[in-house]
Amino acid sequence: MFKKILIANRGEIACRVIKTARKMGIATVAVYSDADRNALHVKMADEAIHIGPSPANQSYIVIDKIMEAVRQSGAEAVHPGYGFLSENMNFAAALEAAGVVFVGPPSPAIEAMGDKITSKKLAQEAGVSTVPGYMGLIADGDEAVKISGEIGYPVMIKASAGGGGKGMRIAWSESEVKEGFESSKNEAASSFGDDRIFIEKFVTQPRHIEIQVLADKHGNCVYLHERECSIQRRNQKVIEEAPSPFLDEATRRAMGEQACALARAVGYTSAGTVEFIVDGNRNFYFLEMNTRLQVEHPVTELITGIDLVEQMIRVAAGEALPFAQSDLRINGWAMESRLYAEDPYRNFLPSIGRLTRYRPPVESATTTAVVRNDTGVFEGGEISMYYDPMIAKLCTWAPTRAGAIEEMRLALDTFEVEGIGHNLPFVAAVMDHPRFVSGDITTAFIAEEYPDGFQGATLDEPTLRRAAAAAAAMNRVAEIRRTRITGTMDNHERKVGVDWVVTLQGQSFPVTIAADREGSTVCFADGEALRVASDWTPGQPLARVSVNGAPLVMKVGKIPSGFHLRLRGADLKVHVRTPRQAELALLMPEKLAPDTSRYLLCPMPGLVVKINVAEGDEVQEGQPLATVEAMKMENILKAERRGVVKKISASPGASLRVDEVIMEFE
Repeated sequence: MFKKILIANRGEIACRVIKTARKMGIATVAVYSDADRNALHVKMADEAIHIGPSPANQSYIVIDKIMEAVRQSGAEAVHPGYGFLSENMNFAAALEAAGVVFVGPPSPAIEAMGDKITSKKLAQEAGVSTVPGYMGLIADGDEAVKISGEIGYPVMIKASAGGGGKGMRIAWSESEVKEGFESSKNEAASSFGDDRIFIEKFVTQPRHIEIQVLADKHGNCVYLHERECSIQRRNQKVIEEAPSPFLDEATRRAMGEQACALARAVGYTSAGTVEFIVDGNRNFYFLEMNTRLQVEHPVTELITGIDLVEQMIRVAAGEALPFAQSDLRINGWAMESRLYAEDPYRNFLPSIGRLTRYRPPVESATTTAVVRNDTGVFEGGEISMYYDPMIAKLCTWAPTRAGAIEEMRLALDTFEVEGIGHNLPFVAAVMDHPRFVSGDITTAFIAEEYPDGFQGATLDEPTLRRAAAAAAAMNRVAEIRRTRITGTMDNHERKVGVDWVVTLQGQSFPVTIAADREGSTVCFADGEALRVASDWTPGQPLARVSVNGAPLVMKVGKIPSGFHLRLRGADLKVHVRTPRQAELALLMPEKLAPDTSRYLLCPMPGLVVKINVAEGDEVQEGQPLATVEAMKMENILKAERRGVVKKISASPGASLRVDEVIMEFE
């Protein structure tokens, strides 16, 4: 077994590999860029080596710099994580030539399967069902339009060396093909150093289901069942689960055996994933093979009990797999929610800044529930604009799918993140969505259910009443505290009332509170009574409440005459007033937001790549105005209506803040 391993990656996956290596008694070496000098993976590793400037193409994906770090550290093996150089055959070959073990497949297998164009051809030759498409190299946008017309719209434009949604676009028309082709090439070049693009038919209403395989150097190959990865935005996964609620045992076995056959055909070893799209009739089509560890591997670990990173290391060291296919069973159900530094209220655009508060739920494991959080950040740390916006993967396990969802709901409500925009409200809303709960999901779920973007969840009536009762009980606690403040006027004793009006989500609930030492009973006007127990005290940012014996976790902020509550994906301003105050509040004018319709504002912190118009130009609705790059993704900003450009305030190369003016219209 190796004595020292270098991790050629950063963030949560580097931390994840370090944990297993430590468990195995293996020393670890971290590498870091300027932006990651104080990163968590650097603190966790036994030693760390600086490899260059912040941009990935000057540090993490420069093979010579990683090789120099290997030489400096004396590491015997390198784990690449995912992304960066994990599927770069030249990197694997360089390690092999230097006598250093690559914790992954051999370079010929990476060459065969890591390239999406080559892997498609090999899959076709092996008799694997594949999606119709054009696997050759495409010269320019005009050729891309011609090919797309022959395949038939819609089409998927994809980077050959891509992954993680980078360099990927769906196009429904000629104009979208031309626009998407250029953006895909640019993203692919900056993310992978390879701008080759191919085009395939986009299958509508598909489910994204993938098979985890594991193969050793002794001819053994097994599949560790499937993961459902259909909840995606911008072709990047947001929520994953294992197993899939859609597959039956026969389809699972057929997909697994086909995945293993493909792995054997290319001499594959280590952990890998064969991705399929599956239609409503459970017909499945080979999509691609990821010759590395997947982001969502924890859900497979939770239902199988197998540490995939440990098995990768053992296979790389020459050991045989300690189990056969017949030994692998599905135990329970697991969910994974990816926490991204992006704002769901702004169409999931990236957010950067300091994590002023970062308190994940406590990790725990019992026979009935598991909570696991794989993360690479810490409170007070910076979220950089240079890398992928994912900062944590929250996972839960339970014996049933419904149980795993409920554990995830509570864990998400417990997760405290402040200082940046984040998608916790969105993933929490998905966990309550009827379609998700029923398992009726496709990769179009987000586009179909949130066509105008995510505006926050709307709580159902029972949950709304539970939140109202909890707010009324919490307000009573705060009122009691206020009566004890010194310096009150003589003969003006402040009393705590029993009648209140709770207003939230556009509804008002007159309530009466009866309290005792064990809690409060909140009575609604229609006669419903809810028993509230809580140890919350004013000032605490998290309230763990029991309403009629059922747990309710809420993030709490203070506003005049009430609270700012966040739970189950809903962002609520909750006012708790006396009946007279509530009556007068109805007469108050509503403050209107400023009119920004004449401005194109930068929707995220980023770099201006291109300005498409000039001052005085007349623009049409839908016309591209500017391109802004953030976290390795290009975002094309388009005109929302006709107009004339009055003034351009930003130029290519400018680094802009959120809501900074790019241009003004007449």
